[in-house]
Amino acid sequence: MGLCSNPSSNIDIASVWGLPQPCHDRSVSTLDALLVKVRACGICSSDLPLGPRPIVQISRTARILVAGQAPGSKVHASGIAWDDPSGIRLREWMGIGTEVFYDPAQIALLPMGFCYPGSGPSGDLPPRRECAPTWRAALLNELHELELTLVIGRYAQEYHLEEVGSSVTETVKNWRRSWPNVIPLPHPSPRNNIWMKKNPWFAEELVPVLQQRVAAVLSSNS
Repeated sequence: MGLCSNPSSNIDIASVWGLPQPCHDRSVSTLDALLVKVRACGICSSDLPLGPRPIVQISRTARILVAGQAPGSKVHASGIAWDDPSGIRLREWMGIGTEVFYDPAQIALLPMGFCYPGSGPSGDLPPRRECAPTWRAALLNELHELELTLVIGRYAQEYHLEEVGSSVTETVKNWRRSWPNVIPLPHPSPRNNIWMKKNPWFAEELVPVLQQRVAAVLSSNS
């Protein structure tokens, strides 16, 4: 998936809404100024059941990027990324606590969609398509110290990986292809408990090396 394309239409969404152009606009000179615009974004207002509430965490010194899908309803309510059972499991996989996880100087949290998209028959809806083409490249360009990216779920994997499998399971099984800079992960939601039982290799093989890699990256920042 291209960093500058809009998969849903040929309209330049950023231009229509007067937002920064991720690939070419240099008018936003600081990350703080960019975040002000991100948090005021209203592109998807009419399509968001709970309204816009962009939830991101980022600083230029972050060494680890967690690229997820989109906030759930609990995260929307609290305004804190990964503030739910999925976040608890993710931090366990990473081998870190909340103090480190919520330190923007160390870890950036940028989902593919910054706002809660609503729910459907089988769970939360996909991230809104407008979000990534409008904001993602500009924010990623601010991560000057990035050493490790964790890509969680299909949408993040299609964006951040050069090659993905036919399923999330296949992509995660082939984690060595992008090692050590990018690591694909399944979603840590409790909804995936059955997946975890069917794929014990994940906890036995990948989680330990993931924790070692996270620890190594964070220690290089100390």
